[in-house]
Amino acid sequence: MDGSLQGASPAQVLERSGWARSVGGAAPYLTLHSRAGTSRDAADAAVTAVEIHELPSARGCTYVLPASDFALGLSVGQGFSEESEMRIARKLGVTDAEIEKLRDKIVSALKKGPLDPAGLKEAVGSAVRNLGEEGKKKGLTTTLPIALGYLQLSGEIRRIPDNGRLDQQRYRYAIWSPNPLATNKLTRDAAFTQLARRFFQWIAPASIAEFQAFAGISGKAAKAAIEALSLEPLEHGSDLLISTEDRAALESFTPPKSPQYVLASSLDSLALLRRTAGALMDEVPGEKPGAFFDLPHHGIFDRGRLAGFWQFDPETNTIAWSCFGRKDKAIEAAVKKTEAFVRDQLGDARSFSLDSPKSRAPKIAELRKA
Repeated sequence: MDGSLQGASPAQVLERSGWARSVGGAAPYLTLHSRAGTSRDAADAAVTAVEIHELPSARGCTYVLPASDFALGLSVGQGFSEESEMRIARKLGVTDAEIEKLRDKIVSALKKGPLDPAGLKEAVGSAVRNLGEEGKKKGLTTTLPIALGYLQLSGEIRRIPDNGRLDQQRYRYAIWSPNPLATNKLTRDAAFTQLARRFFQWIAPASIAEFQAFAGISGKAAKAAIEALSLEPLEHGSDLLISTEDRAALESFTPPKSPQYVLASSLDSLALLRRTAGALMDEVPGEKPGAFFDLPHHGIFDRGRLAGFWQFDPETNTIAWSCFGRKDKAIEAAVKKTEAFVRDQLGDARSFSLDSPKSRAPKIAELRKA
């Protein structure tokens, strides 16, 4: 966020700063804009060209990844959400053979061109089974999502945003050719070592427990994943680890004297990867720095420190914000810059898909009062 990535491609930004969490909100756009000044059109063009893509990856959660990490993301995402859905389905009488048959029919249907879920249901007919009221109670209304989940994580299909945008959750599905996993030779253990290498490059110093939480694996597996990495404690007795190279860069770094305010998403990797948002705060009257793991609002950062909070108010097309220190021209300029980006290019800055202007109203009022 220091300006060194200004003008970099979306893929380069994600390689350097970490995968961008995507849950139908503005986080991926804000990640790219806050670091490289990327416009929405440029981000969408990178999605269309498959230079970046939204994939199920770490812990089975969706992130926007650069093309260089497609195979890695899919590899470390396997065995999470699709397996948990299948366990539920088996209790409802669904067999593995039934899902295999549905997967084959989906692939055959998509060979004729991309389809949305409704189009797929029509194309595969009775191969999709409705799971009734019992399935609805368990969050699984039909067998289609299970098959789609397996096909996505195996790299056989990918989902395409209906209107090309990353801040919505309406998709079509298409055959992925070539399959990014076709030439992937990583074992599962090797994949998590690669993920650990990325994680500590993105956010070190960090602890094994923080990597474990990000990867969604056991403590034993997390320790095994980092054994091949040359990491050392930040200081004697610390559980925070860092590579020798990054340690030298950290120790030689001199923070800029002038403020460098940047408005970022509540799901920005700076806070999300380690889930220690409170540790990014200086001592603030009325706030407890260690009291929260995730950002309660979008964040305003200054030279790596959390300097305030913000929300976009679509009723007035303005940003409601507050800062922990004295307001100055630099922070006001940063707010105006992001306000124009959201207003003119995004239209809103939802944290996630269900974040509506109505549900956000109390947060906006809170910031205006502060």
